[in-house]
Amino acid sequence: MSLSTMLGIDAPIVLGPFGGLSSVALTVAVSEAGGLGSYGLYGYDGARIRSVAAELREATGRPVALNLWLPHREAGEQDALVRDEFDRAVAGMAQLFAQAGVLPPEWPVAPLPDFDEQLEAALDARPAALSFVFGVPAPDVIEAAHARGILVIGAATTVAEARVLEAGGVDAIVASGSEAAGHRPSFLLESERSLVGGLALIPQVADAVSVPVIAAGGIADRRGVAAAFALGASGVQAGTVFLATAQSAAPVIHRERIRGALASDTVLTRAMSGRLARGLPNHAVRAIERSGAGATFPLQNILTGVFRRAASAAGQPELLSLWMGQSAGLSRFDDASDVLAELAAGVPDDAR
Repeated sequence: MSLSTMLGIDAPIVLGPFGGLSSVALTVAVSEAGGLGSYGLYGYDGARIRSVAAELREATGRPVALNLWLPHREAGEQDALVRDEFDRAVAGMAQLFAQAGVLPPEWPVAPLPDFDEQLEAALDARPAALSFVFGVPAPDVIEAAHARGILVIGAATTVAEARVLEAGGVDAIVASGSEAAGHRPSFLLESERSLVGGLALIPQVADAVSVPVIAAGGIADRRGVAAAFALGASGVQAGTVFLATAQSAAPVIHRERIRGALASDTVLTRAMSGRLARGLPNHAVRAIERSGAGATFPLQNILTGVFRRAASAAGQPELLSLWMGQSAGLSRFDDASDVLAELAAGVPDDAR
């Protein structure tokens, strides 16, 4: 069975789920154009998830996917938010808060929403698919999803992770090459030890597992799609090229930076969130890396979010998380439906 048939979509094109930059408009636009629109729920509590799900249901009857971050903890990350780490990080980033025109946050800071609360709301929404990053969903999670007719998608950055995901019972696997934008969803080894480019990763994952493989990382036009299928993928996931469209929640200046980026411009950094992610380096990234005062995830992400929100409202790109992949400069379309049509043109006839 093709990935399109499994998901009930016209073309095996998946919108990358943006944690913090998702929009109902973009998710709906991709689904309405025949792909699988995805919405990232990072940081959302149950009430907000239910509200977003209701908006999506009202806006489209086409299949959509919801995305959750599993409660994975990397080496060195704290079990809970720690006051000493908070104090050091706030002091080290004092200048960035001042440049954004906001006061530093005070202790205590609100923790992330409870995962079980998020999961319950996402399952109740009954999307076509639930995708997860940073690990393998527990057997009861997969069972609960399947009982509701929801497909489960995992994300792998290595062959070993793909094998573990298949053994765990997922229905499809996103093979995320190191070219991809945003956070590296590695979970077996440190992200720095799991950096495999798509050209090497996709065929090896396709050979290692029997479930459909969705290629991700550096795919921005029909050529990338055709290449992914030639390497053994059953579908593709694209993020940056959609992030540059008018339906995206990214600020205008972020979208402009995407279009002007060269493949060599992006970097992998822990500065903005505490976890390794690919984006365009700016003043905030350089200042945090120089100071060495950044906290671990999720505290670092919570703290930088204070000045990032202000910077977004004020149009200050040097204080934003400018997530983008290595094919950012191939982004040429303003409308998501045009992006979908371009990508779909690279899908082989027998894969539709």
